[in-house]
Amino acid sequence: MKQLMLGNEAVARGLYEAGCAFVSSYPGTPSTEITEAIAKYSEVYAEWAPNEKVAMESAFGASLAGKRSFCGMKHVGLNVAADPLFTIAYTGVNAGMVIGVADDAGMHSSQNEQDSRHYARAAKIPMLEPADSAEAIEFARLAYDLSEQFDTPVLLKMCTRVSHSQSVVECGERVEAVKEYVKNPAKYIMMPGNAKKRHPVVEARTRALTEWAETAAINRVEDGSDHSRGIITSSTAYQYVKEVCGDRYPVLKLGMIWPMPEKKIRDFADSVDEVIVVEELESFIEAHCNALGVAVTGKAIFPVIDEFSQNLVAEKLGMAAPAAGAKVADAIPPRPPVMCAGCPHRGLFYTLAKNKITVLGDIGCYTLGAVAPLAAVDSVICMGASVSGAHGFVKALEGKADGKTVAVIGDSTFMHSGITGLVNVAYNESNATIIIVDNSITGMTGHQQNPTTGMNLKGDPCTKIDLETLCRAVGIRRVRVVDPYDLEQTETAIKEELAAQEPSVIISRRPCALLKYVKHNKPVTVDNDKCRSCKLCMKIGCPAISMADGKASIDNTLCTGCGVCTQLCHFGALNMAKEDC
Repeated sequence: MKQLMLGNEAVARGLYEAGCAFVSSYPGTPSTEITEAIAKYSEVYAEWAPNEKVAMESAFGASLAGKRSFCGMKHVGLNVAADPLFTIAYTGVNAGMVIGVADDAGMHSSQNEQDSRHYARAAKIPMLEPADSAEAIEFARLAYDLSEQFDTPVLLKMCTRVSHSQSVVECGERVEAVKEYVKNPAKYIMMPGNAKKRHPVVEARTRALTEWAETAAINRVEDGSDHSRGIITSSTAYQYVKEVCGDRYPVLKLGMIWPMPEKKIRDFADSVDEVIVVEELESFIEAHCNALGVAVTGKAIFPVIDEFSQNLVAEKLGMAAPAAGAKVADAIPPRPPVMCAGCPHRGLFYTLAKNKITVLGDIGCYTLGAVAPLAAVDSVICMGASVSGAHGFVKALEGKADGKTVAVIGDSTFMHSGITGLVNVAYNESNATIIIVDNSITGMTGHQQNPTTGMNLKGDPCTKIDLETLCRAVGIRRVRVVDPYDLEQTETAIKEELAAQEPSVIISRRPCALLKYVKHNKPVTVDNDKCRSCKLCMKIGCPAISMADGKASIDNTLCTGCGVCTQLCHFGALNMAKEDC
């Protein structure tokens, strides 16, 4: 059966067909849809884990028990899971274990542009890199075979363009693959004495995988008519090369990006006059070729930043761009990211900015509190860094930051990696105020459930973590809840907690305005006679508010009637509707 599928959906289908029985992931664009898609198969247990480290360790546990498993994450999530990754590389697996990681060249929704291929080499485990949906489903199936054949976890690397583009796939039937668990302390208990014996096994495995790569069908040479130039490439860069060059130049398309073949690369180089490596981000393939003594040209002409395109590849290769890949006119107006109309975070950040408070921010929708006109955030590093950073900031200034510094972190991010930071705040007694913005969902990646929502991945009721009780349990005595739509209440709470001479937590609680169950008020109305064109209402950066003919104007198709803007107007020009919808 052939059908059109997103790359991420194709991965899920491949996992299903290969007999995957256990999936644990943390949502992260562009990887999220893999887990959402596979959760629809009744034969597969799927869950959202609190973070990527937990997801990987859970997947390993399922593999150890004898069930094929998968964990998925984005590139920065692999940093969080790196601790178990490097050791599972030593232990190997029982049933097959696949680790999905999706890179985000171009940083469409990420705080850095790291290249996950380095993890495969550093951890000494194989990595497959599909170039379209058809390969995504094929490589997902193959990954389990390799995992069990070579006793290793396997990394399956996606990227934004492969994850979120569609191509035709051919679906197959599911096969069941279950192994018996046999106790083996020497293999699975990584005490130094055992680990020392496992390291040579890892090195031997890498050599065996390199030999496999030499003849593997996923590393293929596509011949061309002009041998003056040969191109080595992989992933989405391969698609751009083929669109630009067609069958003109020979292409070595690598499907296993680590370990790479050696003889195959040398033979390919010998068959052409010069070799060009086309790869996004780092010079990973190029460095491998150089180490083999194969002269190639790569980053001397291609950039190490941002994602590629057909136009860029054509330009760098000195060829004409394909007709279908013409550049878009530069006249398109910019569309910067902005909090949605009715976003519960808006009132909080307005209050923080108004009071000139230093804000250590975190990863989530609320990162947009850094954008003008709110401009209320001072730093954003990684998941959970706000809480730990606020602790260090306050401690370093020895009381000078008291009453002036807060951390802001979302409910899902707090469960991901903010709890340990809060434990540190309580344990080492810094006078830090932590604000948890609880919008009752994991918003930035598309409304996934998390441990605080009371529902699991499939939408079934489950244990709901009580944030107030949790914060008190780790040693925070001052914990209070505010409604961020109420600016006076929010400001009072912030001032009082900043004035307290002990750690405190404020939970800013209001559901995301985009959740289907949220009932909105009628749009705010404008009394033009009372509007003085002061533009104070514009300072909250709500997309529903604009100025028209010198007066405030409300877009009724966007306004949710949250009422935050009405609290800013000193002249009574903005008013709540008298009754709800």
